[in-house]
Amino acid sequence: MLSANMAAVGSLASGFVRYFAGVVGMSEDAVVPTLLIALAFITVITVINLIGISESVVVNVIMTFIEISGLVIIMIIGVVALFTGISDPGVLLQFSGEGSKAIAVVSGVSLAFFAMTGFENAANVAEETIDPSRAFPRALIGGMLTAGVVYVLVSVAAALAVPIDVLSGNTLLEVIRAGILPIPVSVMLIVFGLIAMIAISNTTLVTVVAQSRILYGMAREDIVPSVFAKVHPTRRSPYVALLFGAAVVGALLLIGALIRLSGSDIDVVDRLATITVVFLLFIYALVIVSCLKLRGSDETPDTYRASTPLLILGIVGNLVVLVYTVVDDPGALLWVAGLLAI
Repeated sequence: MLSANMAAVGSLASGFVRYFAGVVGMSEDAVVPTLLIALAFITVITVINLIGISESVVVNVIMTFIEISGLVIIMIIGVVALFTGISDPGVLLQFSGEGSKAIAVVSGVSLAFFAMTGFENAANVAEETIDPSRAFPRALIGGMLTAGVVYVLVSVAAALAVPIDVLSGNTLLEVIRAGILPIPVSVMLIVFGLIAMIAISNTTLVTVVAQSRILYGMAREDIVPSVFAKVHPTRRSPYVALLFGAAVVGALLLIGALIRLSGSDIDVVDRLATITVVFLLFIYALVIVSCLKLRGSDETPDTYRASTPLLILGIVGNLVVLVYTVVDDPGALLWVAGLLAI
């Protein structure tokens, strides 16, 4: 789980640089400047976490509202496109006849899986709440349901406002530059670029919080050296765990920069995202197996018991998507091994 979080932070930092470059007009091919920006981004996120969990939560809430505003704008554009006759609602029911529909579904799940990462981090900070057993289930299930509904609405709005061929084959900034949306391109680039950077910063902030708490908890259980359990005397933040995590992510970003300088065509953002998905799918499958194995141990009247068929379905689902992800990008396994070695 720790490795998954570190890979996710590396991917998010690289994604932040892409949007930053698009907003300021800087070339993404400038390896050294983009590396320095990514490292500065990680430094700022780490400092916010070092200041304290309360301050991190405040920043998280503020950025969440800004992030939601961007999604609302997209949905409004979709509604305008629908009622002004610009879009064709029939596009929502169109399906390509090429390829296997089953493979298409699995591919979509694999792609969406990275977008849905982060909810599991609630477990790592649940103890920061007053009533974890009550707050955690509500936060996890409520958050996933809300995000799922919002993602569907945004997808529908995007499909209504932008032709499918343009939408599927380009990044957000490329879609904006195409000039299809009924708003000046220069304004859209700045607005959506800033919102995207804030959204990435928000996700990174939460991931780093969870990352440090995982390492801190492992140190408390004597799984890793006890030095990682040290907390700042006044800020009460696990500063050693935070600094170590930042150092590992910095190393990943440096390796990515060296790969780009070597002329390789590997997309570091996509590769780190794939690594995150591989780690999480494997971990989720192990968690479900553990749930079945430990059933009946240390249970109380308040213990929640998931149905066995549902757990088995979860294991099968995780493994199917895991196998597809690895087959689709087998080189990711080498990166997985390298990150585990680090």
